[in-house]
Amino acid sequence: MNLNRTKKLFSMVCVCSMLTIGSAQAAFAGPSTGYESDMVATVAADLSIYADEDENSEVVAMAEKGESYDVVGKADDSWIKVAAGEMEGYLKVQSSVMLSKAEEAAAVADAFVAEQSNLSTREQLVNYALQFVGGRYKFGGSDPHTGVDCSGFTKYVMQHGAGVSLNRSSTSQSKQGTAISADQMQPGDLIFYGSGRGINHVAMYIGDGKVVHASTERTGIKTSPWNYRTPVKIVNVLG
Repeated sequence: MNLNRTKKLFSMVCVCSMLTIGSAQAAFAGPSTGYESDMVATVAADLSIYADEDENSEVVAMAEKGESYDVVGKADDSWIKVAAGEMEGYLKVQSSVMLSKAEEAAAVADAFVAEQSNLSTREQLVNYALQFVGGRYKFGGSDPHTGVDCSGFTKYVMQHGAGVSLNRSSTSQSKQGTAISADQMQPGDLIFYGSGRGINHVAMYIGDGKVVHASTERTGIKTSPWNYRTPVKIVNVLG
């Protein structure tokens, strides 16, 4: 079989088996449990294609990032057999492999690239923010390298980690972006806390039910459960 090519993907791509495309939207399901002869596998990272369903077996070809390969068979839920030019071999199904119908591959890639690029930006932002854990809290501070307060921390991290400009105070930051609910929350979103007098603290959600924030002079920059206090507002400033 010939090598099929689709547009390059720029970030990690989920394993998908059920695809519904309409109104410029695509729905993605979990790992495929079946095999259809007109499927292709698109990879989001350079991966080895093995002679057998074993990572210790000979590497017969390399699957290149952003390329799609005809699926010619299925070994089990962990391996698929693909054609790479004149070669055939086994590709391990993982997070950087996406399965789709051949005729839908290009459309799926187009729909999925923007979403995965956004996720990648959020992951990078979280990693950037976490490097400052253990840093000093300083009221009025604006640089986590020397000391920072809660809104100074989120302003600095968003600007330097994602290129997003925020206002200086937690109250004014809460008025930026788009308000969302807790079930819509993603890493990189801002969570605001307050009292009867209004908003007085801000933290950044990092996933797994946690936030990172410049907490107090005693504890400094730390992680906490996202609901260690009752949130009063959650905002998406990343789009």
